[in-house]
Amino acid sequence: MLALLQTIDLALNLYTWILIASAIFSWLYAFNVINSSNRFVNQIGVFLYNVTEPVLRPIRRVLPDLGGIDISPIVLLLIIFFLRQLMWTSIAPLLLR
Repeated sequence: MLALLQTIDLALNLYTWILIASAIFSWLYAFNVINSSNRFVNQIGVFLYNVTEPVLRPIRRVLPDLGGIDISPIVLLLIIFFLRQLMWTSIAPLLLR
């Protein structure tokens, strides 16, 4: 059971870093810091968008419109943090008895 919890924790940690990379990439793209016509950069952007957008879209529907500010990645990071803490402080002790 511990191996399963560690694998879930690793997946959540990896998704956290992908979410952070996606947010940074979107900022760089919005301010024209990166060359969007570069094929490699475009593939990275498409990958990050395809991996994060299905999870962020429902959160954006629930959040109020804040103008040009998108806080859905922050909300998702808080949800992931909560799930990881719940897993290690509540679920793991019950399963490891």
